[in-house]
Amino acid sequence: MTGQSLRRIKSIAWKEFIQIKRDPRSLGLALAIPIFLLLIFGYGLSLDIDQVRTVVWNQDAGSELTRDFMLNFKNSKYFKITGYTDNYREIEHMINSGEVLMALIIPKDFSHYLESGKTAPLQLIVDGSDANTATIAMNYVRTVVANYNVNLLADTFASLGLNRPQSVDARSRVWFNMGLTSTWFIVPGVIAMIIMIIAGLLTSICVAREWERGTMEQLISTPVKAPELVIGKFIPYFAIGFFDLMVGVVMARVLFGVPFRGSYFVLIFLSSLFLTGALSQGILISVVARSQLMASQLATLTTMLPTVLLSGFIYPIFNMPKFIQAVTYLVPARYYIVVLRELFLKGGTMSTLWDETLFLFLFALIMFGLTVRKFKKKVA
Repeated sequence: MTGQSLRRIKSIAWKEFIQIKRDPRSLGLALAIPIFLLLIFGYGLSLDIDQVRTVVWNQDAGSELTRDFMLNFKNSKYFKITGYTDNYREIEHMINSGEVLMALIIPKDFSHYLESGKTAPLQLIVDGSDANTATIAMNYVRTVVANYNVNLLADTFASLGLNRPQSVDARSRVWFNMGLTSTWFIVPGVIAMIIMIIAGLLTSICVAREWERGTMEQLISTPVKAPELVIGKFIPYFAIGFFDLMVGVVMARVLFGVPFRGSYFVLIFLSSLFLTGALSQGILISVVARSQLMASQLATLTTMLPTVLLSGFIYPIFNMPKFIQAVTYLVPARYYIVVLRELFLKGGTMSTLWDETLFLFLFALIMFGLTVRKFKKKVA
C-alpha cells in the first residue's frame, strides 16, 4: 500500500468521523444503546426461577406432621407462600388472574397416611401457560418431597433402633459458575449481540447515505479506489465497536461481577476478527441496498434476528431441530459468543478456541472480499 493510498484512506476515514459527529442519532445509537441493552438484559433478564408464588390449602392444619412438612416449603428460597385458602374456586381465581403460579393442596388425612406407613397423597395445581416455568416449579416440589421422604425414613429407622439403609450419595461440584448465576451466562452473550447489531446497523447506511445525498458521485470522480473507500469507512466504526466492547467488558466486571479468566490479548484479537466481519457485512448491505431504509431493514434481518435466536445467546443450540442446528453454523455470533463465554468463565486460550478463530477469520475475509468486489465506482 503506497503513501498516496494511506493518505486517501485517512481522508475518507476523517470524513466519516465528521459525518458521524454531525449525526447525533447515529452517535447516540453507537454509544448509548450498548449501555442501555446491557443494563436491561443484565438486570432484567434472568434464567433463574425462584420465589414461585404459591397458595396453600391445608386440610390437615391441626397435625404437627403436616406443619413440619410445610416448613420445607416455607424455608426454601424457591417458594413464596402468598396466602392460604379453603376452596378450589379461590385457587382457580388466583391462578387465572396470575396472582400465583401454583397451588399446594394437602388432604385432611395427610398425617394419618404417614403415621400408618402408607403413601400420603399431595395435590399440585400448576399454571401451565408457561411450560418451562411450570416444569421447573414442579421439579422444585419433587425435590422438596424427595428430601422430606429421605429425612422421614431416617427418623423412622432411628425410632426403631435400626441402622439406616445405605443409599447413593451424589455430590455435585459445579465448575466455572459455582453459584449457577444466570447473569454470568447472559452478559457475555449480550456483549456479542450488541457488537453484531451496532456494527451491522451503523455501517449498513454509511454507503447508502452517500447515494441518497448525492455525494457518491463526487467520491467516484476522485482517485479513491474501492478498497481504500471501504477501509476508510471501516476505520471509524471499528473504533466505535471497540469502544462498545470496552464498555461491555467494564460493565460486566464492575456492575455484574462476571469474572474474566482468559487473556485480554486473545479477546482483542478475536474481537477484531469478529468486528471486521460484522462491519464488512454492514458495508456490503449498504453497497447492495443503496437505500438507507432498505439497508437498515436488511441489517436488522441479517444481524439482530439470527444473533438473538440462532446463536445460542439464550436458547441452547442442542435443543433446536437438526435443520436449524445446521443453519446456526452460518451465524458468526454463535462462534463469538462461545469465545466470550470461554474467556470470561473458563479462561479459554487460542488452543481451545481454534475452531472459533478459524471461522471468524474466514467470516472477516469473505465479508471484506465481497464488499470490495461488489463496490463499483460507477453511477449505475
